[in-house]
Amino acid sequence: MAHGKETPRQKMIGMMYLVLTAMLALNVSVSVLDAFKIIDEGLEKTLKTIITKNEDVYYEFSKAYQLNQSKTAKWMALAQQVKQRSDSLNKYVQHLKLDVLKEAEGKSEGIKGDSIFRDKIKATTDYDTPGRIMIGNELTEKSEATLLRKEIEAYRDFLLSLVPPVNTKLRESIMKGLDTEPPPSKTKIRKPEERTWEYHKFGHTPLMGFLAIMSSQQVNIRNAESEVINYLYSQISAGEVKFNELEAVVIPVSNYVIKGNEYVADIYLAARDTTQDPVIWIAEGVKEPWVEKTDETGNTYIDKKEGINYTQLEVEHGKGKGVFRRSGSSTGFKQWGGIIEIQGPGGQAIRRPFSAEYQVAEGSVVVAPTKMNVFYLGVDNPVEISVAGVPISQVSASATNGSLIPSGNKFIMRPKRPGNCLVNVFAELDGKKRSVGSKEFRVKTVPDPYATVGGKKGVAINKIELMAQTGVAATMPPDFDFELRFTVTEFTVLSVVQGFVKQYSSRNNRFTDEQKNLINTLGKGSPVYIQDIKAVGPDGSIRDLSTINFRLN
Repeated sequence: MAHGKETPRQKMIGMMYLVLTAMLALNVSVSVLDAFKIIDEGLEKTLKTIITKNEDVYYEFSKAYQLNQSKTAKWMALAQQVKQRSDSLNKYVQHLKLDVLKEAEGKSEGIKGDSIFRDKIKATTDYDTPGRIMIGNELTEKSEATLLRKEIEAYRDFLLSLVPPVNTKLRESIMKGLDTEPPPSKTKIRKPEERTWEYHKFGHTPLMGFLAIMSSQQVNIRNAESEVINYLYSQISAGEVKFNELEAVVIPVSNYVIKGNEYVADIYLAARDTTQDPVIWIAEGVKEPWVEKTDETGNTYIDKKEGINYTQLEVEHGKGKGVFRRSGSSTGFKQWGGIIEIQGPGGQAIRRPFSAEYQVAEGSVVVAPTKMNVFYLGVDNPVEISVAGVPISQVSASATNGSLIPSGNKFIMRPKRPGNCLVNVFAELDGKKRSVGSKEFRVKTVPDPYATVGGKKGVAINKIELMAQTGVAATMPPDFDFELRFTVTEFTVLSVVQGFVKQYSSRNNRFTDEQKNLINTLGKGSPVYIQDIKAVGPDGSIRDLSTINFRLN
């Protein structure tokens, strides 16, 4: 347009062209800013999810402290320090967001207290205020951006001080999530925004982009908090016997014995160690044949009571349990109990008390669910019903909450609603149908499945392994004995890419091409969140499943 002498008409056309170009650029900018709003909303949702998960861990700390203060106090105190530092830094970032927003907006409906309402923000295209507040005319040690960087670095160093050098993966994750180094330069001569972390984040950022960047920092803070407190919680039980539940358990074949038959019961730890045989002492006719004592260090332990006759139970080698047998030679109520002992990892004795009771009677009805001690809605519950001395062909039953259907030598129970269910048993005696007993059961809904990808519920995963998976599965808890399948109907894959959240949804149980492409672009250490997972059961009920959190390695 500037070559040679131009006519007034040519100058006018050139000016119109410049105006049109500016208008097009403005439209693109508005579209981008709208995208920043969506990203910031997604970051806020992720932040709330992480905070909720962290609160669950702190609650588990509290429960563990109530059970054993001496063992938990050190790790709980450190976790509380992490919480205080995390809350303080998160609050500091939130105040910076509000300060910049107030400066740009003035009095605005987009700010109410410490909350931000993005749809009410008007100054979305303000490129000046974020840089002016965070950096100023030039970057100095007193610039808000510099102060923020130092706070993040101090927080990062504090978290690293809690993690030993041998835990390299966790330390690398903290370093990467709270990185304050500028990105590598793409050219030999660095641009101003490439020279420092401060310029890279706030050098030339519109207001909505600034809010998204700050929200991303808050997510990184809470995610680092989550990793460290989970590590601290794991240290409570470090070095202990790795049992799911260290408690003595007595499982009788039946607590109700017909005269002339024998009483049989298994005694073992709920998560027993078959590599060592426990020592079991038995005392009969006593409800609690043990006493709790305290040693010189203040720790409590279980010991035998004086004046009680104990017998040592024979233990089958390699099974980790003993079998208690007594003949039901006389009717009546029987009590018995004792102490079971195993060796801990440090060679110290670990003892747990137990007690049990049974009744010997002349004869009665036996109603036993085949798989569980409860009935579940939506599934066939097999039930064994028998009456001593009466063939199964002459035994019938009914239920107050559902229907009992004969099936071979068993019955199938199909309950109608949650609550209680009374099973009434009848037997044909002397040619007449007589009531011979009843038993009450609980009726529950089928427990929620949990979401898995390739059989994993989260934590670290190899990127190639994750890319090889076809989708998300709904897996029933391992202690649920029924064959029941839930099908995932939808889920969302979310991750942070260069400080921005990207998320894509699937309307079935398989990864979409967009989701796979997102995962494929992520680098080592990147988080991958699979959330908003829904699954449908065979009864048509829809369940919300918990989020899967992966970190690529």
